[in-house]
Amino acid sequence: MKLAILDRDGVINYDSDQFIKSPAEWRPIPGSIEAIARLSQNGYRVAVATNQSGIGRGLFDMGTFNAINDKMMEMVFRQGGRIDALFFCPHTADENCTCRKPRTGMLEEIAARFHADLKGAPSVGDSLRDLQAADAVGAQPILVLTGKGKRTQEAGGMPKKTIVFEDLAEATRHLVSHA
Repeated sequence: MKLAILDRDGVINYDSDQFIKSPAEWRPIPGSIEAIARLSQNGYRVAVATNQSGIGRGLFDMGTFNAINDKMMEMVFRQGGRIDALFFCPHTADENCTCRKPRTGMLEEIAARFHADLKGAPSVGDSLRDLQAADAVGAQPILVLTGKGKRTQEAGGMPKKTIVFEDLAEATRHLVSHA
């Protein structure tokens, strides 16, 4: 089984420093929905792993979070693809949980759910914490330059085996052609 792990905000959709707090604020990055569909159509199981501290901060509730994700999943479905699972951390950084990236709790949960070894599995993110979590579980860290990606690249300190792509569409073209 091929498994791809994707961060949400900044990878699939435009990010906001004020958080994505409603379905209306959730806007896909051009090509990202089609990229997820392409991964699905090429035999990948797609899991989303996303830090969502806005829940813990009280900026939006679970109903709103689910409505946002329903919108995303429906768009992917309309393109002939699917997101097989969505994992999220609702905690703030102060809560010191084990699931918030760069910690590995969410990724370990994905491995357990899919009965998968994450060694070499592509894990796409736009922040250093996404890359660090991927590296810590032996996945292949992939940085996209959307969202916070350009700032992440400029700041340096990424895991040595990180590969960089302009966006999720370009990363997907690479994954599909090298599968």
